[in-house]
Amino acid sequence: MAGKEKKSFVLRIDNATYEALERWAADEFRSVNGQMEWIIARALKEAGRADKKKDASNKKT
Repeated sequence: MAGKEKKSFVLRIDNATYEALERWAADEFRSVNGQMEWIIARALKEAGRADKKKDASNKKT
């Protein structure tokens, strides 16, 4: 992930949602943060809102 600039922000979710997300992340061998990034990236791609240049560069690796 060298060279990728990331933005930090606060997210407030209820305990039940966090616990479900934590279980899902563990099942996928990811951190909760990594799982959130994956979910958001997938949703952006499915909605056609992903950055086209970033998406193309990720396919090269």
